[in-house]
Amino acid sequence: MKRTQRKRRLSENEEFKIMTLVLDKFLWIGAALMGWGLYESIANTFQQGFWYILSGALVMLIFAIVIIKEFERIR
Repeated sequence: MKRTQRKRRLSENEEFKIMTLVLDKFLWIGAALMGWGLYESIANTFQQGFWYILSGALVMLIFAIVIIKEFERIR
């Protein structure tokens, strides 16, 4: 006797909440990279810290693009 399991679909609101929880981690990673880059710029050379700052900015830019696309998809 086999039981078929139905997969439960998430509502748009639940899906959006999970997405923001995941993307919030990218925001923290970007902020941490930029903070570490600032520390490296002050403690060592500016060029050494600049690459961390640039990578943190790129992570935040990707975060913003994904959030904007999700808002457009929901509308």
